[in-house]
Amino acid sequence: MLSHTWNAVVLWSLRDGPARPGELRGRIGRISSKVLTETLRRLECNGLVERRAYAEAPPRVEYGLTALGRTLLGPIDAFGAWAFEHGDEVMAAQERGAGSTSGPPSGSAPGSASGAASRK
Repeated sequence: MLSHTWNAVVLWSLRDGPARPGELRGRIGRISSKVLTETLRRLECNGLVERRAYAEAPPRVEYGLTALGRTLLGPIDAFGAWAFEHGDEVMAAQERGAGSTSGPPSGSAPGSASGAASRK
C-alpha cells in the first residue's frame, strides 16, 4: 500500500475527517489534480477511502477514511517518526552511495525494501 508515493500522504491528510478534493490539495500541497484523483481512486478501490457524492447544485464530493483505512494511520505515523529520527543517516548513506559507480546492491529491485526507504 505504501509503494505509491502519494498513498500514505493522502491517507494521512484524511486523518481528521472527510474532505473535498480542493481541500485535500490545500492540505497536501504540490500534488496535481490528476495525481490526487488517481490516488483517491486507487485508495477507494482498495477499500481504504470512501467517496460521498451529494446531490446538490453545484455537485459536491467528499472523501473520507474507511475503518480499514484508519488502521493504516498508526503504521504511517510510526514510519514518519522513524524517518524523522533516522533521516540524516539515510541521507548520509545516499551521499556515500552517490559517489559509487556500482549502483544499487545486487538483488535489489525498484520497490524493494532497500529502495523503498530512500523514497520518502
